[in-house]
Amino acid sequence: MKMDATTPKFYVLLSLPAVMLFLAVLLDRPGNIVRGLEAIVLHSDVLLVDYIAVGGIGAALVNSAILTLANIYILWRLRIEPTGPIIAAVLTIAGFAFMGKNIVNIWPIYLGGYIYTRYKGTPFKSVILIMMFATTLSPLVTELFLNKSLGFAAPFVALLGGALVGFIMIPLSAHMLRVHDGYNLYNIGFTGGLLGGVLMAIKRGFGIETRGQLILSSQYDVPLKLMMLLFSLLFLILGFHMNRKSFRGYRRVLALNGRIVTDFVQLEGFGISLVNMGVMGLLGLGTVALAGSPVNGPVVAGILTVMGFAAFGKHPLNSLPVIAGVFLGELLIFRNVNPTILAITALFGTTLAPVAGSFGPLVGVVAGLLHMFVVLNVGYLHGGINLYNNGFSGGIVAAILVPILRAFEREVR
Repeated sequence: MKMDATTPKFYVLLSLPAVMLFLAVLLDRPGNIVRGLEAIVLHSDVLLVDYIAVGGIGAALVNSAILTLANIYILWRLRIEPTGPIIAAVLTIAGFAFMGKNIVNIWPIYLGGYIYTRYKGTPFKSVILIMMFATTLSPLVTELFLNKSLGFAAPFVALLGGALVGFIMIPLSAHMLRVHDGYNLYNIGFTGGLLGGVLMAIKRGFGIETRGQLILSSQYDVPLKLMMLLFSLLFLILGFHMNRKSFRGYRRVLALNGRIVTDFVQLEGFGISLVNMGVMGLLGLGTVALAGSPVNGPVVAGILTVMGFAAFGKHPLNSLPVIAGVFLGELLIFRNVNPTILAITALFGTTLAPVAGSFGPLVGVVAGLLHMFVVLNVGYLHGGINLYNNGFSGGIVAAILVPILRAFEREVR
């Protein structure tokens, strides 16, 4: 790799798959890993499935490491600088490789994005960010691939379906951003939820129903907890040193509302963004502990996604009110939510952090409470094929809540 200004950023991102590969070899045998990867590829990915429970700890770690390495390589080959949204995308890929994205089902979506750029005559690098997030619908590829009624045509139909998703997600995502006006950080999750809803409606029209699932693991809580603690502390320490051994600039990060597009890396620098990523990782671990959930595949996905978006919109001050709103909903209303569901709802619910950052902590609590109601009920619409279910919910909440808040603001003025 030729050294340039972006190289240290790539090295930091490469620390994720490096640690995962080391832990995979430490915790599992090569034979188990190979068999586990096969089990992961051939298992339904409809929400909520924990790859650790399906293929074992080694296979889940290797699956994440391979996808992370592959995407980092693509970014490097395309000479794309790891800015805030790129970092968020890489860590989101790494996280969801524990619960829905695997070494097979994401590539048809990338192919669709590539075909779109050939059709439009634009470079692939202009859409790679959207493609990385568009893999939220990768379970659709798996569902088509495993559909026995398609017979020998199943692989072709899966390839075609994934490519279609990648192709149409690009124009759709730009339009859907206007609906929530940038107050939902997981914009592709909102887009994927709507598109997934249409696709599921078509499937149901043909009498094909997709069953939800809840497959979770708990036996690797300690090593996964230590892994996430290591990542958090590593980013925190590296950021401190890269920021001239100081936390200078962090107050400015905390003052930002986080609304799209708020790129902490471009605005305040990579070092202090790493500090925020480390802090948010620790906050994520604390949230999981409060929920009483073991650290499993979906929880790792939640924490890594939070850490990724800590370079692109999230910080403690705009995230904590939303988390508090989710826990308030559990305390006062639901009371019986599965601890892992509660944990990942609180973690992914920080997609609404810009609402708290823009309108204050009290509104953030209300947003989190509303999110808790919505997220537990919207999964049926897309049949669980949209991995970013919280992004779908967050888009709905923001689209309804923000116009109301603005209307009251105008009245007050």
